[in-house]
Amino acid sequence: MNELTTRILKILVLVFAVVLASTIFYHLLFQDYETENAIYYEVRDSSPFQGVYVRNETVLQYAGTGALRYCVADGDKLGVGSTIAEVYSSEEQIDLRRRIAEKENELAMLSRIENPGTAEHAQPANLSALIRDQYRSMIRLRERGDYSSMLSGRQELNIYMSTYEKITHPEMDYQSRIAALEDEISRLNMQKTVPEQTIRSDRSAYFISYVDGYEELLRADNVRQLTAEQLSSVSDDGTGTADPNAIGKLVDGYSWYIIGVFDNTKLRLSEDDVATVRLESLTRNVRVKVDSLVSTGDFTQTQAILRCDQFTYDTVQHRTERVEILRDTVEGIRVPRSAIRFKTLDEPVLDDKGEAVKDAQGNAITQQTDTMGVYVLVGEAAEFRKLKIVYEDEDFYLSALDAGSGYVSLYDDIIVKGVMADGG
Repeated sequence: MNELTTRILKILVLVFAVVLASTIFYHLLFQDYETENAIYYEVRDSSPFQGVYVRNETVLQYAGTGALRYCVADGDKLGVGSTIAEVYSSEEQIDLRRRIAEKENELAMLSRIENPGTAEHAQPANLSALIRDQYRSMIRLRERGDYSSMLSGRQELNIYMSTYEKITHPEMDYQSRIAALEDEISRLNMQKTVPEQTIRSDRSAYFISYVDGYEELLRADNVRQLTAEQLSSVSDDGTGTADPNAIGKLVDGYSWYIIGVFDNTKLRLSEDDVATVRLESLTRNVRVKVDSLVSTGDFTQTQAILRCDQFTYDTVQHRTERVEILRDTVEGIRVPRSAIRFKTLDEPVLDDKGEAVKDAQGNAITQQTDTMGVYVLVGEAAEFRKLKIVYEDEDFYLSALDAGSGYVSLYDDIIVKGVMADGG
């Protein structure tokens, strides 16, 4: 290597060292960025309100005298000609039928235990596990207040325990008790009399046993005409003007409505959205469809009509109660508000379907738009990334995951503070 080449190499190394030192010095003094990592985040908001339940209801009546025995439970589906209730001259006849039903349930349980197939296939260890599981299940039902399910659970528990006792003590015999029950049921049936009146359904409908006086006002047919003032006047105790001879009502259709005024600023529900609601008296959540959203003049108060297709005993026990709308979990990339910047970009013009509008030559038409976004650190440079907002809070936004090219992505280094954070 000659002397000239050596000198050139020394000069190049010196220049490189100077440039490197200058770059480091410049970034230390003039590009002191403060960044925050773009992380995955999820939120689930809720909004409580006083809900009013609206259904198309027809009141059923009877003569008003005699003892009434219901043959169906609240929420049961009726067909044409289904027996709703029977009227007897005295309470004794109703008590008699209750006693017969109890004896028949016991007879069915003992007959199941004495079935040869039960003893042949049942194993003590399996039955012991079933008893334990059923007991735990009943505890959970009690904690949730689901007492109607506890009744059927208790019968299953009795069957498991009696079967276990039968298998572990083969000398036990329920045949004598079965014969006694059959004899007693036969004797009680002989005391039954024909009801003085039988009330039947004249159409296919659902049944509710109470009447509260709101049946004419709160109808699904005029649900959109109900005002916030009318809703606020509804009480779960009724109006006090219910017909004393009413025995209940028929509900047309499977759908019913929940109406109320709530704060939609965070939930940002739209019409036709499907949401989850929690009812105060119900142990499980129900799904509803947003049928209508109407402004009340206050941006924090929106009157909503929510349609529900879950019709059960529990959902017909109240006219109004506390309801909570639960927004489905929203996922996105968490972006602090301090990082938000705006930049004028050439953005494509979109039509009503969200598709780019093109000119006669097939080129996309663009227009300058003040676009919300953030600057992210790419190497040593700050580059602008757009946001696709799916949720907004006081302290941050959520931008959609995988929004596409040009948008902020997971694990980007978002610039929240620095001289270049505004793109200048």
